[in-house]
Amino acid sequence: MDLVTLGLFVLGLVLLTIGADVLVKGAAHLAGALGISPLIIGLTVVAFGTSAPELAVSTASAWKGQADLAIGNIVGSNIFNVLFILGISALVAPLVVQQQLIRLDVPVMIGCSLLMLLLGMDNLIGRIDGLILVAGLLAYIGFLLLKSRNESPEVQAEYLDGVDISEADGQPHWGKNIGLLLAGLAMLVLGSHWLVQGAVSLARSFGVSELVIGLTIVAAGTSLPEVATSVMASIRGERDIAVGNVVGSNIFNILCVLGISATVSPEGIRVLDSALRFDIPVMIAVAMACLPIFFTGRIITRGNGALLLGYYIAYTVFLVFTATANPALGVLSQAMLWFVLPLTAITLGIGVVRELRSPSAAP
Repeated sequence: MDLVTLGLFVLGLVLLTIGADVLVKGAAHLAGALGISPLIIGLTVVAFGTSAPELAVSTASAWKGQADLAIGNIVGSNIFNVLFILGISALVAPLVVQQQLIRLDVPVMIGCSLLMLLLGMDNLIGRIDGLILVAGLLAYIGFLLLKSRNESPEVQAEYLDGVDISEADGQPHWGKNIGLLLAGLAMLVLGSHWLVQGAVSLARSFGVSELVIGLTIVAAGTSLPEVATSVMASIRGERDIAVGNVVGSNIFNILCVLGISATVSPEGIRVLDSALRFDIPVMIAVAMACLPIFFTGRIITRGNGALLLGYYIAYTVFLVFTATANPALGVLSQAMLWFVLPLTAITLGIGVVRELRSPSAAP
């Protein structure tokens, strides 16, 4: 691996991160000047902005015919968001889970994950599939906007604190904010080009597939805006935003990132059998695991956070061992199958039973 390749990858990652932040800042100020509420800006502009690196990288990869990198980035980001970001955020402070997330948003995330598997069963997510996902995105955004009208003043106040929409002098600066918007888009385009080019070179130099690079390094790198948003929200005590950002980002990644990538790709996005057999089912399992964890007391405890983080480490090690044919792979697989997974299932089951039998759960 040469220094030029590594430098290209890192520079692309830096441009993506800065570009997403500049894009969100410009778009949020423009939306605020147009009189759009902070809650709606948080649900749409910020949610889209934190997924902008994934969109830029996956679209660029799909356009260049590097479908494995595009799929790996989306699937890996969704796994990273739940296991790593929620894990870290919960270790900072236990996270409160709103009832609405349990009843609506998490089931939508699970449904989107299952839809991705269904659409990819023929080993191709084509343009029609992409348009179906984009239509789902528009319906989801429309629903969010309708739902936002009924949010409590407390939730709206949190979004007002978490979304910067006003200028220092109180006056709208249209030229500056349009410039920020365009600069952010330019950095995303250039950053995604360099990151994809560097990622392909890294995959070749390490002798691993583009899918593995997409699932690990690229996925973690493009999820940096979600890391910053959720961890800072957790530190500030805005813990429902910390959880909502992760769930919303995962929904956006499938409906928006995969949908647009498949729509613009000349030949659609090819889905490897290995992704259908292992990585996408892991993404679905991670999404489904949110329900019992969120359900038990509607708080993600530090213990839950440590469990999620541990699973992300195990998943990453498994990918690396598989890619490099490490002899310890068999031991890790057996430990996960016969010890870690049953122990986790028992722990979550006990938590659900306790929640159902607690006085607060009685109708």
